[in-house]
Amino acid sequence: MRTTVSILQACCRQWLLATLLLGSVFCAVTTQAEQTGVAPSRVTLETDLGTVVLQLYPDKAPATVANFLQYARDGFYDLTIFHRVIPGFVVQGGGMTYDFVRKETRDPVVNESNNGLLNRRGTVAMARMRDPDSATSQFYVNLGNNSNLNPVKKQPGYTVFGEVVEGMDVIDLISMEPTGRFRAEAPDTPVRILKVTIE
Repeated sequence: MRTTVSILQACCRQWLLATLLLGSVFCAVTTQAEQTGVAPSRVTLETDLGTVVLQLYPDKAPATVANFLQYARDGFYDLTIFHRVIPGFVVQGGGMTYDFVRKETRDPVVNESNNGLLNRRGTVAMARMRDPDSATSQFYVNLGNNSNLNPVKKQPGYTVFGEVVEGMDVIDLISMEPTGRFRAEAPDTPVRILKVTIE
């Protein structure tokens, strides 16, 4: 009888210990998730010159990332072109068709440039007009460290919301395309975004 009780007590102790350990692991994972924030989203751009993968940061620019992803889900970016290419500066797209017709967009998104992310080589940011809150669908990839596009004191900059994690060589290829045949900064042979896929 005592042996049976001892076995039961030992089993109970092991079960309790296992429960406590699992609880500790769960708490540790939860704490780490809270510290790292929202998991980044990845988006793949299939272009005429190759594949580019973007990692987005919704924890840093939630409204901007949500805006970009909604355009992507709607198929808005499919078959648009990179219409502005300035070597050493930016490759810009996401708003014009193959024949340079500007696509109709939704309302602008709020400026989130003061989020700690900088316009350095490989980062992705929203293009806009003079009004800081005028960004809609167009975005650009920085070809260099463009500190002049970052916020300064109370002056908003251009919102960085992601970066190229694969295919920067493709972006560099796009930046080397000859321009000026149709428009001063547009590639002579249009480079299209064939399809955007959210991972």
